[in-house]
Parts: sequence; structure tokens; C-alpha cells
Amino acid sequence: MSTTPQIRESRQWRGVIREYADRLDVTDATPIVTLGEGGTPLLPAPALSARTGANVWVKFEGMNPTGSFKDRGMTMAVTKGVEAGAKAIICASTGNTSASAAAYAAHAGITAAVLVPEGKIAMGKLSQAIAHNGRLLQVRGNFDDCLEIARELADNYPVHLVNSVNNDRIEGQKTAAFEVVEVLRDAPDFHIVPVGNAGNYTAYHRGYSEELQRGATTRMPRMFGFQAAGSAPIVLGHVVKDPDTIASAIRIGNPASWELAIAARENSDGFFGAIDDARILEAQRILSAEVGIFVEPASAISVAGLLEQAEAGVIGKGATVVLTVTGHGLKDPQWALRTSDGSDIQPESVAVDTAEIADVLGLAKA
Repeated sequence: MSTTPQIRESRQWRGVIREYADRLDVTDATPIVTLGEGGTPLLPAPALSARTGANVWVKFEGMNPTGSFKDRGMTMAVTKGVEAGAKAIICASTGNTSASAAAYAAHAGITAAVLVPEGKIAMGKLSQAIAHNGRLLQVRGNFDDCLEIARELADNYPVHLVNSVNNDRIEGQKTAAFEVVEVLRDAPDFHIVPVGNAGNYTAYHRGYSEELQRGATTRMPRMFGFQAAGSAPIVLGHVVKDPDTIASAIRIGNPASWELAIAARENSDGFFGAIDDARILEAQRILSAEVGIFVEPASAISVAGLLEQAEAGVIGKGATVVLTVTGHGLKDPQWALRTSDGSDIQPESVAVDTAEIADVLGLAKA
């Protein structure tokens, strides 16, 4: 006797605004601009759990449409800009914001103007902004110079600023915390994020705060944020005039969300630390080689921070820890092709010979 197979009903993810419309500043009349962002995987990381004794999960934001977490905030910023009648947007960027802004502007049919520091943007991100028809200008200065100009242009000309100083960006980015809670059924004990402009640190704290307030969680996670040692203004307590790190996405000397992040740290019994470039690159390789997740260097600082704090005994055995990794490794792949001493990694050359290849691979005939 045959039976009719049960077909599992599927549903396409609709982007963070439609998925969380009840928790965002939108109405039925809001013209939503989305590329299907959000809904990114929260992956268990057994290798990191084994190294630390904690229960470690990785929120892989590189799976967003343009390859970084910026898309969560950009869908809200561009949507609200279009709702207000904007025909052009502007942003300062170290790379990921430029890619995201250009893509969402293209989808909305408006112009994106992007200011980036000259010579300090990864080619993968530069190519994205150009591919999406962004009007990209390289400013002879650093990110902070770019942001100051972008703010002045938005104040005095008919363009809509979409950097994280725009609260709509933070509102969109807070949805990642909602997704974590949906998977874990509670907030983690610790949440670790890379810190550049500090908008994402602020956004996760806001999202968790809202989940706690509505009774979806039992606790507020301790928010840990890490900056590159050569670009660590929050850790140092002062602006860094010439930030320097291979982690280009967090090469920012004067974070736009500095005060909000400090408040979030205080509220969550959190922590800010600094990690040097060597340990960032070591963590990048651990994550890719042992967990199977390839991220750009800035993202790997979350892993480096986890290992540091676990070794120090701050993150105890059995604690639930979520690491946000913010951008895909294909954004800035050059660092994966270098050894720890800075030399280039080359593929091993072999002859057209099965036996030789088997020998190289250490295989024995069955």
C-alpha cells in the first residue's frame, strides 16, 4: 500500500524589515528596500568549544547579500531615506558600508555617493561598490575625515546619510540579536563582536535589551568587543589619529557610536579589549581551517578575543558564547595566502602521475 509522501512546507526569508516589522519603525505604507538580508546561520563551532570548554556558536554575517553585516542596517537606512523622499545617499566607508550602500541604492533606483580613504580599502570591497554603480571618491585622508565630510554634505545638501550615526542603521542591525535568541531560545552568556565604529556592539545590546524587556530571554549577555591594537581608541580612551591595522574593516580612530557603546558596556557588564594583528591572522586561520568558516581579518578578532578571555579564565567552562563574524573572507582574501612570516603560499606542484599524487597525499592502495 503506497502512501503520499509528506511535503514539508517551505517559506522564503523576506528580509529583516518584513520579518521584524512589528519591532521596527515601519508601516504598511513604507516602501521597503530589501535584498533578502538577515536570516544568517548561527553555527556551532565544536573546535572552538574544544579549545575553550565553552559552548561556542558563530553568527556568520558574511552570508548577507553583499557579504557583511552592513546589509541589516542598510536595508533600514535606505528604506527610511526613500520613504522621506531621498534621491541620493552618502556614506563614509572602510569598504563594507560602501559595498552595501551601493547595492541597496541600485536596488532602490537612487544614487549612492561613497567616500573612502585613499589606498585603504580592500579590492574585494572596492570592486563591489563600483559594480553596483556607486559614485566612489577616494579621499586623501582617513575614515574619520571621510565621515566628517559625509556629515557636512548631508547637513547642507540634498543627500541622505546612511552611516551608523543614522539610528536607522542601528535599528536594522539589532535584528541579528533577535535571530540569535530564536535559535538558542535565550540570550547567550557572552556575545563577542569586532569593534570599529562600534555600531554593531550598540545594536546587539539594543536587540538583546528589547528581547529581555519583552520576556523572550532570561538574561542580558555580557557584551565583549575587540579592537585592533593599532586602532583601539575606546580601549585607549582617546582618538587615534592614524589608525593602523591589517583589519581594514575596523581601522577607525574615532568611532561614531563611541558613547552609545560605552553605555552598552556598562549596562551589560561588558568589556573592550585590543588584539594585535598577528593574533588576528592566527585566529582567522583557526576559524577557516578548524571550523570551516572563512572571514575577513576584522571578523576573526572575535575568535582571538574568545581565546584570550577563555585562557584568562574570564569565560568559564560551559558558558554559552556567540561570536559575530562580520564579513566574508572573499572581501579581503589576500591574507589567507600568506604565512605567519609574511611569505606567499603557493599550491604544491606535482606531475601528471596518480601514484606520485597518492604518495604526496599519504594514501595507500586499498
